[in-house]
Amino acid sequence: MSEQNTNRREVAIFANGCFWCTEAVFQRLKGVKEVVSGFTGGTIKNPAYREITTGRTGHAEAIKITFDSSEVTYDELLEIFFATHDPTTLNRQGYDIGTQYRSEIFYTTERQKQAAESFIALLEKENVFNSPIVTVVSEEKPFYNAEEEHQNYYNDNKNQRYCQVIINPKIDKLNKYYSNKLNTLKT
Repeated sequence: MSEQNTNRREVAIFANGCFWCTEAVFQRLKGVKEVVSGFTGGTIKNPAYREITTGRTGHAEAIKITFDSSEVTYDELLEIFFATHDPTTLNRQGYDIGTQYRSEIFYTTERQKQAAESFIALLEKENVFNSPIVTVVSEEKPFYNAEEEHQNYYNDNKNQRYCQVIINPKIDKLNKYYSNKLNTLKT
């Protein structure tokens, strides 16, 4: 890989509910090179999924996205982040309830922080949602990869009821409104 291409690689970290759902959405985008499900924002090192589900570690289920900013911008990722979850529900996404399902953006650069704060301000100003946005913008914290069975979950388990009922509608929405941003090899 050339030095020029390496410089275009960036990392975004989003917590917006169950990482099985969010991983499936962002894996399908042009320019996204890798999506890893994991945990961030908590108080203990190397947490396990069973600890996260208690809500006592302070971690959020999150995804770490490595992307090529010449193919997909951070602002485009933000748009899809807000379009594919409910940023107005505190510590909840659908049936998933607890602080581990909160809506939070963990910025990795000052530019990402400014972009996220500006995007939220725009959404609020335009009254895009019926309720106030509760998404928190925080500095990147240590990110811990989830266990292997949580990686690539949707793609490996599409026939499971959870995937059909909860994740398929998100993928359908992505296909409907963002078809021009999809990597046709990953859909």
